[in-house]
Amino acid sequence: GGRPVADAEARVDVAAAWEIDALPVRAGRDTTAILRAAADGDLGGLVVGGVDPADLPDPQFALQALDAVGFLVSLEVRASAVTARADVVLPVAPVSEKAGTFVDWEGRWRSFPAVLHSNALPDYRVLDALADAMDVPLGMRGVEQVRGELGQLDAWEGVRAEAPAQPPAAPPQVGPGQAVLASWQLLLDSGRLQDGEPYLAGTAHRAVARISAATAAAAGVSDGQRLTVTGGHGSITLPVAVTAMPDGVVWLPTNSAGSAVRPALGADASAVVTLSRES
Repeated sequence: GGRPVADAEARVDVAAAWEIDALPVRAGRDTTAILRAAADGDLGGLVVGGVDPADLPDPQFALQALDAVGFLVSLEVRASAVTARADVVLPVAPVSEKAGTFVDWEGRWRSFPAVLHSNALPDYRVLDALADAMDVPLGMRGVEQVRGELGQLDAWEGVRAEAPAQPPAAPPQVGPGQAVLASWQLLLDSGRLQDGEPYLAGTAHRAVARISAATAAAAGVSDGQRLTVTGGHGSITLPVAVTAMPDGVVWLPTNSAGSAVRPALGADASAVVTLSRES
């Protein structure tokens, strides 16, 4: 509800609304810190719900962390790189078979009902059962109860957390044969939601490497020829699409057929990569 966890007044406010004794006084780990703790052996167990390691900044490190954790529980709809490593896999209902709430970029709730009804359990029921087994009952037996508990929290009128201060980074410097990597995911690509759907996947745009005419000339390639983009872990080779765009930049689709940027290059957008014509 927008309450800073380090604010004692905010913790009392939530504890009173939810009729619990106390809340944690420290902020939890973010995704990177969780994976680092797992890789270091600091976590005895880890619950992963619907996360594809390929979507994370360093997929190889994420997989190493999952391999290192003491006990891995996966909440999933279908087989994945996480379920292949999990000690226990708990199937959960897909979005169409459960009610829930999306939160948009403005923090506004967008609740939705279940479209189809099945015997599959929604995530909150699975987490509720896990909590019961750990003697930490949550009492979340229905989605309306979950929403009701959230609804007990009025708008926070106390001191708000300060906005994070991040100094701007200097623009990457590129040398001969190098470029700054630009990348984003296309709507139709190699994402998990298109597994086993060759007809929809067949309508996706062909993966290409987009560079300006000047960058193409410096790399010795022309439109349609194949360009090799090399990062710290490996390389990707794609046909060139000369595009009106800034010089010294190469754009690759993040996760399309033949262009899995993060696992293949070990790099992400804004990294400096090397360009060469396919030999």
